[in-house]
Amino acid sequence: MNKTLLSAALAAACILPQIAAAQSAPASPHTLTGNLGFVTDYRFRGISQTFEQPAIQGGVDYSHASGFYVGTWASNVYGGASAQPLGVAYFNGSMEWDFYGGFKFEVAKDLMLDVGLLYYWYPGAKWANPGKDKYDNTELYIGASYKWLSAKYSHALSDYFGIKSNTVGFGAFPGTGGCGVGSDGLTPTSNCANSNDGSKNSYYFEVNANYPLSDKLTLSGHVGNLTVKNYGAFDYTDWKLGLSYDLNGWTLGAAYVDTDAKEDVYRTAKIEGGGTLNVKETSKGTLVLSIGKTF
Repeated sequence: MNKTLLSAALAAACILPQIAAAQSAPASPHTLTGNLGFVTDYRFRGISQTFEQPAIQGGVDYSHASGFYVGTWASNVYGGASAQPLGVAYFNGSMEWDFYGGFKFEVAKDLMLDVGLLYYWYPGAKWANPGKDKYDNTELYIGASYKWLSAKYSHALSDYFGIKSNTVGFGAFPGTGGCGVGSDGLTPTSNCANSNDGSKNSYYFEVNANYPLSDKLTLSGHVGNLTVKNYGAFDYTDWKLGLSYDLNGWTLGAAYVDTDAKEDVYRTAKIEGGGTLNVKETSKGTLVLSIGKTF
């Protein structure tokens, strides 16, 4: 019995300093996280990027205690050889790959500022025009958040996803500037090609709210407004209202997304088997379901 007590005492004497050392060790200033998700429709600023089809998405983020961060995120998008030059279609491409970095810091209690740069890359995708211009887009952003409320301003440093006279002036109706199309997918409706004008300095402003209803249930809301310089036909406001639930580390979501975008401008089409033209209203309201996890 005495030997047992002595052994236990000696073991405790060895272990306790190790525990104390571990407790006093400073936390690492580096944080690396990943995320993976599935959505029934990838909606970017309210507009479907996947022809109203599902998407698998994921990314990796690194952050430093100083506030510096970098990250990358990717998703499948609608494109390829069957895509028609109408609405949102990434010809000969099927992927969006984003790269971003910035600095986030606290300016007052619970008030955070975030400044960064975001590059949207569409590998292999090019506009269906003689110059084969790219869709790639670069934006500078600044955001602020206070508790469950946030706002963000994004400013395009390049032509907004390639929109300019040499791109929207071709497409479904080459040389006409027909950026809009009727519900049949054939009849031109809008002429929005401004000769020699690009869309650099376009901007998007958004307000977001994520209000916790309980430890696991969150109510979210969003309103955003896009202004495309020199191409007013592309301007619109989008909004979203949704709920998310934490289920053992997995986030389940349901949200209604809608816009007031001009349907003829964002109407999207593709050629189905047998040459049939399938046209979808990719700017109209829809319910988006999602599941995701951060690890």
